[in-house]
Amino acid sequence: MSEAETAQTASHEFQADVRQILELVTHSLYSDREIFLRELVSNASDALDRARFEKLSDDALRDAEPPADLPAGIRITVSEADRTIVIEDDGIGLTAEEAADHLGTIAKSGTRAFREALEAQKDAGGHPADGFIGRFGVGFYSAFMVADRVVVDSLSARPGAAPIRWESDGGSGYTLEAGDRAARGTTITLHVRDDADDFLDEERLRGIVRKHSDFVPWPVFVGEGRANQDQALWRRDPADVSDDEYKALYRHLTGDWQEPLAWVHTRAEGGVSYDAILFIPKSRPWTMDRLDFEVQLKLYQKRVKVLDHATQLLPRHLRWVAGVVDSPDVELNMSREMLQTTPALTAIKKNLTKKVLDRLKDLSVEQAEDYVQFWTQLGHILKEGIAEAAMGGSEKDKKRIVPLLRFTTTKSRQSADVVDRWRSLAQVKADMVEGQDAIWYLADVDKDRIAKSPLLEAFKKKDQEVLLMDDPVDEWVAMHVPEFDEVPLKSVAHGDLDEEEEQREEEDPIAKAAKDQARPLVGWMEALLGEDVAGVRVSNRLVDSPSVLVSEEGAMSANMERILQAANQDVPTRKRVLEVNPEHPMVKTLARLHEDGKTGLEPFARLLLDHAAISEGKLDDPEGFATRLQALMEKAASAM
Repeated sequence: MSEAETAQTASHEFQADVRQILELVTHSLYSDREIFLRELVSNASDALDRARFEKLSDDALRDAEPPADLPAGIRITVSEADRTIVIEDDGIGLTAEEAADHLGTIAKSGTRAFREALEAQKDAGGHPADGFIGRFGVGFYSAFMVADRVVVDSLSARPGAAPIRWESDGGSGYTLEAGDRAARGTTITLHVRDDADDFLDEERLRGIVRKHSDFVPWPVFVGEGRANQDQALWRRDPADVSDDEYKALYRHLTGDWQEPLAWVHTRAEGGVSYDAILFIPKSRPWTMDRLDFEVQLKLYQKRVKVLDHATQLLPRHLRWVAGVVDSPDVELNMSREMLQTTPALTAIKKNLTKKVLDRLKDLSVEQAEDYVQFWTQLGHILKEGIAEAAMGGSEKDKKRIVPLLRFTTTKSRQSADVVDRWRSLAQVKADMVEGQDAIWYLADVDKDRIAKSPLLEAFKKKDQEVLLMDDPVDEWVAMHVPEFDEVPLKSVAHGDLDEEEEQREEEDPIAKAAKDQARPLVGWMEALLGEDVAGVRVSNRLVDSPSVLVSEEGAMSANMERILQAANQDVPTRKRVLEVNPEHPMVKTLARLHEDGKTGLEPFARLLLDHAAISEGKLDDPEGFATRLQALMEKAASAM
């Protein structure tokens, strides 16, 4: 279509099915009507960028002619009397042909076509420029969410182009005719619908600009004043950004009254480009306790906010990270409200995750006290990354998380120094005693009971440090971290702790005699308790306690059973092994009586099983236990 034909051509029909698509765009595609202003401001910003870029290689293009007291940019005005919102820019403008092509065809992107041409020019060694975010057809038609008539007046920057006017009520077609705009750029006039009165308010529009378009690279004026900031912080050189500016951005993004613990300011260029500032909080965000919690990671494209909660940019175990990511390379769905999974998105997620975990590693070394504070608040969530790796997550992330793990131990739990109280696997390995061949751990969600468990007695006697894993997720950590730096991690609650042969030869003869005397008792008890236990054996774990229950090697632990049952999982209870302490007075007495052929010992044998169950917080037969305890007390009283 030529410029001359424009004045003679008034009415045009939209392409087939456009009315149905318009219905989708204006009523279903966007979740919030205020998005219309984001889309129109984004398109105006693209048009200004395009004019600036093309002017570099074509001096014949018309110059911008903004009002005398304002720079080139975007201007928004409201008239309550006329019920109109006007969005004007000094950008590249539209020819008649472009108006028919881009405004008459839903979802056809002039910006996208320009970007493809720009990429081709970059590949040929031409001038590089940022990508453009708008898909002009769809974004433009979001105007009909608040307007029942839209008028576009535009003058292209190209020499010889004539002004045009495009108009539509969102029905079956549009009109295109000669216009009267005298300066380069575009003016969009929205005639506001009766149900959209709240948008006829400058302050409301100013708030929308601040919310969605605060960092657009061109000034956005609403009424008399500028509504957006001068420059996006993340686009600046980190050396030029002060700590106070970072802290102010953190408060702006999160509403947190505390300062952030640390931040990462990073930039990538090349195959995938992005700018990002990511914040590590000092403590668990209070919003994480809400059922409607959403991540505070915001996604921008070309400094225009497109997502408030960009969940796909970081893995779940980093959901406490707040910040901003700005990339021209991510792709969204048609309404730009959901990220599309692409190689670019995968690369950004991988790089950002590495940056956060590397920053935590630095903190753990350089600011140990601050890191421990972070760990006590958010370490249990970070540990989820270990389990996520087993379910298709990143093994590299898992390897980065393992050195960040911190645990209290049998030696550190009572330390008054908070840093000394929380130990890394590297520290525990470095302090292994001679003859120790594993890093030992005990998992139990009862934080009070765990340090008093009979399972720890032999290890304390040998001065071997044991990790106390009292977080439910620790069971998965232990499951998926079988070794650290070539040293295996083993549970004190699993398997038989065979002593070294040298220890057997040097064993105290009294202790050896006690074991020999207990073995017939153990065989008798195994036959007696066969329906309740997987076996009975002499224990190498116990020093002070008479008995304890342990899981067989490779079997699910009792702690894991309790966790799954608490989550309403149907988990069959497995029988466990009862270990008895041959040097405990009760066991020695029972072994002697059994050796002498005494009868009526069953209640006392079952008391050993009761004691083991009580020590781990579980007693299935309290009435039977009370009866057996009463019988024992009567025997003791009669012997006194």
